[in-house]
Amino acid sequence: MPDADPLVRATLADDLLRSAGLWQRIDVVASTGSTNADLAAAARDGAPSGTVLVADHQSAGRGRLGRTWTAPPGSGAAISVLLRPEVPLDRWTWLPLLAGLAVSDALRQSTGLPADVKWPNDVLVLDRKLCGVLAERVDTADGAAVVLGMGVNVHLRADELPVPTATSVDLARAELGVAGVPVSRTAVVSSVLRCLERDVRRWEEVSAVAEGDPDAVAVAYRERCSTLGREVRVTLSDGSVLEGTARDVDAYGRLLLETEAGTQVLGAGDVVHLR
Repeated sequence: MPDADPLVRATLADDLLRSAGLWQRIDVVASTGSTNADLAAAARDGAPSGTVLVADHQSAGRGRLGRTWTAPPGSGAAISVLLRPEVPLDRWTWLPLLAGLAVSDALRQSTGLPADVKWPNDVLVLDRKLCGVLAERVDTADGAAVVLGMGVNVHLRADELPVPTATSVDLARAELGVAGVPVSRTAVVSSVLRCLERDVRRWEEVSAVAEGDPDAVAVAYRERCSTLGREVRVTLSDGSVLEGTARDVDAYGRLLLETEAGTQVLGAGDVVHLR
């Protein structure tokens, strides 16, 4: 059967490609193993900053901590973008957080859902995951680059969810009684890329100024991050677990976790909100 909601490259190009814009090339494919892996390979081959790859289906999508995931064709959108920021490397830690913030803003605009962010970058609705983000540094002959991957669940049905703590745009809208026409995947992708361009440009402007305040980037993120102020459990990459209160993020996007042993500064981790 034909896709009832195809991803339309021409619409994305009309919406997003501008000579002075962040996005310089957009490719849409029916299926691939991993959009992040494809774009990382393209980066090593000299692809420019602002290259975007969108896939209807991924057979080997990747997440944090080495997890893999798949979703049926036509049910979501896998979006990867290649960036070569002219910003000090120690400030690149903000990029995955900005991706989560951009997706949450885009979903609010394009779907009417109250999306928020679980630190560092999972996008939630009703405390269930609707989008994950994976950032990967790529070293190339032209210097370091970063690939940001975002997988948005749009039309997944309840019996297709990978875990009970996940959701999709369609399921969340039905649960919340959000009125309006069905959501277009192309419109979601376009909105995500517009919001991400806005946030990356703002980050670049602040970071490029020697006396710029990197904490200025954190303001919008703090407002949208549902983790802050909550009791959480954080699993670190070495398997150790910390529990405490998520108090804040610092000027580099790291989580300040108040524990019985004192405040821990975490650059990465898998967070569970404790009820």
